[in-house]
Amino acid sequence: MSKHGYDSGRLNLPFVGICTFGKYPYVENWDTIEADVAVMGAPFDFGCQWRSGARMGPRAIREASTLFSFGHAGAYDHEDDVTYLDPAKVTIVDIGDADIVHTDTMTSHANIEYGVRKILAAGALPVVLGGDHSINIPCINAFDDQEPIHVVQIDAHLDFVDERHGVRYGHGNPMRRAAEKPCVTGLSQIGIRNVSSTAKDGYVDARAMGSDIQSVRQVRKMGVEAMLNRIPEGVRYYVTVDIDAFDPSIAPGTGTPSHGGFLYYEVLELLAGLAKRGQIVGIDLVEVAPDYDQTGSTSTLAAQLLMNIIGRVLHEAGNAS
Repeated sequence: MSKHGYDSGRLNLPFVGICTFGKYPYVENWDTIEADVAVMGAPFDFGCQWRSGARMGPRAIREASTLFSFGHAGAYDHEDDVTYLDPAKVTIVDIGDADIVHTDTMTSHANIEYGVRKILAAGALPVVLGGDHSINIPCINAFDDQEPIHVVQIDAHLDFVDERHGVRYGHGNPMRRAAEKPCVTGLSQIGIRNVSSTAKDGYVDARAMGSDIQSVRQVRKMGVEAMLNRIPEGVRYYVTVDIDAFDPSIAPGTGTPSHGGFLYYEVLELLAGLAKRGQIVGIDLVEVAPDYDQTGSTSTLAAQLLMNIIGRVLHEAGNAS
């Protein structure tokens, strides 16, 4: 052993070095992406109508994710008897952030869309760190030349406003914009609850445009398997997770908290089941606003959920090949 404590290479421990997602390699040139998964930040929160701060979400999630940087062994789950994220079998990279131009929604959204298109062109799974939920709009736009997708939304809010005060591309609009896309075959909107900014007409419109809407209490009453059975089987899924889907007791760091939310395993089991049911082809996780969470538990929750879901998506893809 050398005087530095290792024989070759770097230990790359969680608390040293550059803070990429999971401490995976950073790829600066988006024309050279070669990976199974590419993580991109979208630090945009101009779409918020209440508390801003989600622009700091990607940095906070990346920092929290270093806790789960597993080194050379992957992550063994004794309940599943599976080693997820085995570096000998899967490759994950962090391509940094899309360029965000302050106060310019359309340019910022276009830059996010460009990044997702580059990931898709490379044959990788895009995982986008928000940012407010409006960043889902350019993410879905990037799939317009792909095979059809079914959108699975985990969220406290319906986000199906068509237009309010002239705004069509804010964080209350993404599911309406998604439903309008020819590549979107339907939506499963899960966790929707409590007082919301969406009027009754929005729910009527959502159902008319192909949405299945279920609250946290409805999901708990029917169970995860029954909820999964409501989602089309054997199709391509785009998953969008708003951190306010979780109860604020475990995820206070968000701009629009809503009590009565999910707990960690409820969402993990739902998404793990989804990975077995079809092909997850895109993921975004949004609305982490770390300034409202002094313990960092929200960012840790976001990072842990993403690590676990990425592991399961890659594992199922390997089993299917």
